[in-house]
Amino acid sequence: MIYGAGKYQYEKCVGWGAERILGIATGVAVNSDNYVYVVDREPNPAVVVYDSNGLVLNEWGQDILIYPHEIWIDKEDQVYIPDCGTNTVRIFTKNGDLVQTLGTVNQVGNLGLPFNKPTRVVKGPSGDFYISDGYGQCYVHQITQSGNLIKSWGGRGSSPGMFTLPHNIFPTSDGRLLVADREPNNRIQVFDSEGELLSVWNGRPQPCGIFVDSENIVYLAEGGGVSILDMNGSLITQWVVTGGPDNIPHGPHGIWVDKEGNIYVGEVGVENLIHKFARI
Repeated sequence: MIYGAGKYQYEKCVGWGAERILGIATGVAVNSDNYVYVVDREPNPAVVVYDSNGLVLNEWGQDILIYPHEIWIDKEDQVYIPDCGTNTVRIFTKNGDLVQTLGTVNQVGNLGLPFNKPTRVVKGPSGDFYISDGYGQCYVHQITQSGNLIKSWGGRGSSPGMFTLPHNIFPTSDGRLLVADREPNNRIQVFDSEGELLSVWNGRPQPCGIFVDSENIVYLAEGGGVSILDMNGSLITQWVVTGGPDNIPHGPHGIWVDKEGNIYVGEVGVENLIHKFARI
């Protein structure tokens, strides 16, 4: 079966990653070696590393992570994980060695300040970190590499520039930031690197995961499947993600696209799986 349309067509790699039974697969990212990193959030938190064929290479983080939510990997293969359980952002080497902690372990930030159950951290072209924060409050924080807060924006609400659940964030190559503002707002908001609102894409059904490729094509894990959009928010193609023994729809939560254009989707549902859709 072929998924997608036009330039963006895919075949599902049935049974990919089935060697390792996952708890709840909330995040997925791919490094420069084409190794696939999956956040297995609960009940036994860990980062599981696969090769591109779905064979397990490594597992780490069990002694540090409490309730990890998402994952992002930079060009130097450093791994960024927000931990809702400790209200911190952790930065690791590709082998799982802890490099840096942002925030104070087990300390909740005051309203509008880092962190209260952060959902994702990314590094912008300038080197600053941007964190969606998240489940405990509704802000985006811009932080220097040394951990100093530059600014925060947002707040709880439905007005443009505010959030009801800033669930994910992703930078574009030209410095824009896309924020998945989940229910009940159900939209993507686009900001510049200083937090100025540029546009709002309404009507996105429970947007959870977001990835932007080098051509500024946007991939969303939302509703029951995958949606691919251009940078104007116009839909290119979409499909429902199904899996497990009953081949039923699931809840896509995290998404990443590797350098070959293959899509990886982590989902939370009746069966918690990682899906690979190989581009054809």
